[in-house]
Amino acid sequence: MRIRKGNGFTLLELMIVIAVMGIMTTIAIPSYQTFMAQRRLNGAARQVMSDLMAARMKAVSLNQKVKVSFGSNHAYQIWNDADGNGTVADNEGDNIKKDIHPDYYDVTFNPIPGTNPVFQPRGTASNMTIILANSTGTKTITISTAGRVKIG
Repeated sequence: MRIRKGNGFTLLELMIVIAVMGIMTTIAIPSYQTFMAQRRLNGAARQVMSDLMAARMKAVSLNQKVKVSFGSNHAYQIWNDADGNGTVADNEGDNIKKDIHPDYYDVTFNPIPGTNPVFQPRGTASNMTIILANSTGTKTITISTAGRVKIG
C-alpha cells in the first residue's frame, strides 16, 4: 500500500494564519471605533438638520411661528407659537420633544445660549449656529435668515 502526500495544512501553517489574523484585528479595532464615532456624529447632524427643516415646513404649512428650544446638550423641543408670546401653551398644537442620546449617545450640541430658532410662516428664520461634537470632531449646523438649514 502506498501512502500519498496530503494536500491539507500543517499545524504550523494554521498557527501562523491565526497569529496574522490576530495582529490584523488588533490594528483594525481602533480604526473601526473611530469610524463608528464619525458615523454617529454625522447621523446626529443629519437628524437635527432634518428636524429643523421639518419645523420650517410646519411653520409654512400651518401659517404660524414654530420655535425650536434647545434645553440641554442633547435634547430639544419643537412647538407651535401661535400667539407669538414665546411660551409653550397646551392649546397651540403639537409639542414635540426630541433627544438624540438614545441613538447618538456620545454626541452633544452647543447652541448659543439664549438663542433658539424661530421659523416664520413665510419660511424665514432667525440666524443661528449649532455645533455638534464628539470625540472625533465637530459638525456645524447653520440656519440662515432665509430659513436654509445646512450642515457645514
